[in-house]
Amino acid sequence: MHKRIGILGGMTAESTVTYYQYIVRAYQQRFGDHGYPEIVIVSVSFQQFEDWMEAGNWEAIAAALAQGLRRLHAAGAQVGVIATNTMHLLFDRLERASPLPLISIVDATVRAIERARLSRVGLLGTRFTMEQPFYAERLARHGIATIVPDIVDRHDVHRVIMKELSLGIVSDASRRRYLEIIDGLVSRGAEAVVLGCTEIPLLVRPEHTTVPLFDTTTLHAEEALAWAIGETGTPQGLV
Repeated sequence: MHKRIGILGGMTAESTVTYYQYIVRAYQQRFGDHGYPEIVIVSVSFQQFEDWMEAGNWEAIAAALAQGLRRLHAAGAQVGVIATNTMHLLFDRLERASPLPLISIVDATVRAIERARLSRVGLLGTRFTMEQPFYAERLARHGIATIVPDIVDRHDVHRVIMKELSLGIVSDASRRRYLEIIDGLVSRGAEAVVLGCTEIPLLVRPEHTTVPLFDTTTLHAEEALAWAIGETGTPQGLV
């Protein structure tokens, strides 16, 4: 019997859907049947989180996320994923408070970069993800340097995420802007680029660029699936 996966989602709906579909489709492709793990989803109302982020009220965010994790546990989830990169700046705190084991999107991404034997990567995400150290510090522990866009480019990356992708809007003009920013990261030495927001893969996919991309959403969902079906002994965020 597979273990039950809990997804703490709604941040935003676009990426939450991606997690669910990836886990189901990846299982079906691998095994050819419909025996995929049970999935519990707790979907928050994102506006309050957006307001709290803009106000710098991370205490309120941490409390709300912890409550969501408790709801997942009460619904029978046996492992949890927080379906967003930005909130992982609180991951260590949430992991300590969580009643169920959690898998880290950052750790899943770091492991993939290590497997590719890269030493310098660019990072795209919300301004919080690009400017807070939670990605760069974890990568640095494994000898991997992080390059982020300059302040103007960071503004554009963040704006597209919050004003377009989170609403399901995919614009060719925004894709061209992102590809321009990606090229700038490569010119500064990035060997690949981390799509460090779960909505960015809606806009930029491997067929759009020759630069290697790390899709954090699918990397995270893949580790959740692997744990649920017994391909790993412990949730990867705990290793």
